[in-house]
Amino acid sequence: MAKIVAGFVVLSIYSALTFYLGWGIKQWLVAMNWFHYPIFYWLILYIVSFGIIIGRLHESLRVFSVIGNYWMFIFEYGLLLCLTVQLVMWLTPFHNIRIIGSLAVAIFFILWIFGSYFAYSPVVRHLNIVMDQKDSELSSMRVVVASDFHLGVLSNKKHLQRFVKLSNEAEPDVVFLAGDIVDDDPKWFVQEGMAEVMKQLTATYGVYGVLGNHEYYGKKIAEFVEEMKKAGVKILRDETIRVNNAFIITGQEDKTNKERKHLEALKLSDQLPWFVMNHTPDDLTTPARTGVDLHMSGHTHKGQLWPNHYITARVFELDYGYKLKGQMHTLVSSGFGFWGPPMRIGSRSELWVVDITFQ
Repeated sequence: MAKIVAGFVVLSIYSALTFYLGWGIKQWLVAMNWFHYPIFYWLILYIVSFGIIIGRLHESLRVFSVIGNYWMFIFEYGLLLCLTVQLVMWLTPFHNIRIIGSLAVAIFFILWIFGSYFAYSPVVRHLNIVMDQKDSELSSMRVVVASDFHLGVLSNKKHLQRFVKLSNEAEPDVVFLAGDIVDDDPKWFVQEGMAEVMKQLTATYGVYGVLGNHEYYGKKIAEFVEEMKKAGVKILRDETIRVNNAFIITGQEDKTNKERKHLEALKLSDQLPWFVMNHTPDDLTTPARTGVDLHMSGHTHKGQLWPNHYITARVFELDYGYKLKGQMHTLVSSGFGFWGPPMRIGSRSELWVVDITFQ
């Protein structure tokens, strides 16, 4: 009963905010003499606003999912700009809705253009760290770290090709994919033949990945793992493996899996550099205390759209970038892809190239 009440409250607030946004847009359209057919206007607005839900009802309604993803951007920045316009008109002598509204619309489309560019034009971040060599046969190595591809309809095969190109140009010793590789269902990965692209990744010691929360949302874990195997990616599910006499890799299940093992149970006794992938960086204290050398995560997207990063910064000890916690090197990526709208404001699609020197 409590969940039903909470769901009703959330739905009511969302519907009210959608109405406020629609009302704000209507005011500008009326001022521009462009507002016609009010019933049609409000019907289209609410259909679009619930596009993600509609798109999940049947495969033939897939286009509504795409529209719904774009709506997230329209909703967030539409509300911010509507509110800004209202404040300007209340607090300043400027009351010309045609001019102020047109300026807001222009800003919106500028954000749309830049947001799309930041999402589809990934950058390479470089990091140099020094780590205890222990008994490793290596004196140095290069690691590529990426997460949150959300491969599917909008984060597509072409975007994956960008990653493969950038990763191979770095000539890594190992590639780590820290979860949310597909966007819920791996069917788009299969239908678009993305495995053929992914298997072009080159790395001396291989390509490894872990599950994220979205792989669990898709509820096709076995199919996903098998597709990754075909693509040359070994998915580690609460597993620890020893790679030659070089290093140890642990891949933790995502916290979505309430039955996942504790990290202490996955530790080996070998004295080699220990790399751990855990999609959600919700606990950095345990791996630092357990002796992890490099801990890699994603999940946060650095908020993806400004000002959401203020929220992720409050939720996570480290929501983005690099941090040395005790003796543990910690890295959280904003992701190579995106969730929802194919836009980024205040963040970039990225991969990390980490050069490790052992001593």
